[in-house]
Amino acid sequence: MITERTSLRDYQRGLAARLAQQNSGQTVSRLGARAAGRDWLVDLADASEVIPVPRIAAVPLTQPWFAGVANIRGNLYSVIDFSVFLGEAPGAGDSASRLLLVADKYRINCALLVQAVLGLYREEELTRIEVASETPWVSARYTDARGSQWQHLDMNRLVTHQDFLQVGL
Repeated sequence: MITERTSLRDYQRGLAARLAQQNSGQTVSRLGARAAGRDWLVDLADASEVIPVPRIAAVPLTQPWFAGVANIRGNLYSVIDFSVFLGEAPGAGDSASRLLLVADKYRINCALLVQAVLGLYREEELTRIEVASETPWVSARYTDARGSQWQHLDMNRLVTHQDFLQVGL
């Protein structure tokens, strides 16, 4: 009997697809994460995977928010400490920290270091609030049933923004 092995990435994609097709008819469309003490929502299509933080090799002469590079299954990924990028204290340091790998469609081999992953959220569970944002990669703001505020991260705007692309000093 031959069994097919599934990569972790394929397994996570399949799991996300199954969660999106729950019997309730509501779709899971966002991943919640915490960075810089704020709650963020990321479209599932914008994150290829979430993994524990591996060893990160520092790179000299880079911005303070550029944590370094990590070898993830034989591929080098640039690691951005998202909290530091947002002007706050470093976000790593405990077992809850995770790397959120930016989706392959952006062709950037980049990972955002976040303080924690908070779970999956359906858009129906959130209420959009009209608050202007000075940050170009925040496309919307929401509140949930508990009154927590969420910022929607527009990954395309983030990974194409000049500040994000300028890692050198």
